[in-house]
Amino acid sequence: MRILLLFVDGVGIGKPLPDVNPFFRANVPCLRSLLDGELPSTRLKRCTTTKASLVPVNATLGIPGLPQSGTGQTAIFTGVNAPRMIGRHFGPHPTTTLRPVIEAKNIFRQLKERGLSACFVNAFPKQFFDYVEAGNRRLSVTTLSCQFAGVPLLRTDLLRLNRAVSADITRAQWPEKGDPPLPTVTPEEAGRHCWDLARKHDFTLFEYWLTDYVGHSRDMAKAVEVLERFDGFMGGLLEEFDHTGSLMILVSDHGNLEDLSTKSHTRNQVPCIAVGERRNEFVARIKNLTHITPTILRFLDGSWEKKS
Repeated sequence: MRILLLFVDGVGIGKPLPDVNPFFRANVPCLRSLLDGELPSTRLKRCTTTKASLVPVNATLGIPGLPQSGTGQTAIFTGVNAPRMIGRHFGPHPTTTLRPVIEAKNIFRQLKERGLSACFVNAFPKQFFDYVEAGNRRLSVTTLSCQFAGVPLLRTDLLRLNRAVSADITRAQWPEKGDPPLPTVTPEEAGRHCWDLARKHDFTLFEYWLTDYVGHSRDMAKAVEVLERFDGFMGGLLEEFDHTGSLMILVSDHGNLEDLSTKSHTRNQVPCIAVGERRNEFVARIKNLTHITPTILRFLDGSWEKKS
């Protein structure tokens, strides 16, 4: 079995109001097909169809205030309640206090300790590596996890060979990062490239942060375009997806994009959508963000079967 995790930053379950929720303005046929024509919203937080399972996930983790990326992503990728540990939500980057937790318990390290293969398919431009080496850039939870676990961050040369995926999916924004332009791809092509990588590993991660970025901008047109781009990506991926031997999971760290009436994050629950083998068993264990990594590990190391 293999697991592909699509981490989509800043997407909560909001009200089905097209004036503030871009999901209800966007053309997202792939997502709608998974949920029998519906979309995650306050009127549909949980459902099971012939293709997918949707459950709401608590992102506040029992701590007052608005959830943030640093602590929320630490919870997702380590299984530790980071907001409770430091007594507050914090972001966008993890605090110094959380670094030892990320080093010891990140999902990539735990997978490698079990002899399982893992890949972070996002490509990073030369500018990113230059900043990191100069000490001028703080790392996100995902990149920090890879650094601690010895999982390589992919570069432009691999993206050119379709052996990585651009964070913007189509590569249109790649020159903005200081690298030479690359031939653009359609979202569907990028999705197929992602699956071609994922099928070679036990665990694969793709991170899409533009959803949080446009949520803060409160720009409805950009939000719609970002969602439609991701929907095309997911559609291309699922064209090749092995439904009998694989599990695709979509999850977020906090709400934001679903309510453009505010620039801030929200306290809304976030969606967890699972597609593929044993999807109902997976989502049945997901109540809050700390449950993602432990459940992935149970599925991949076989302990689920042993306990059954």
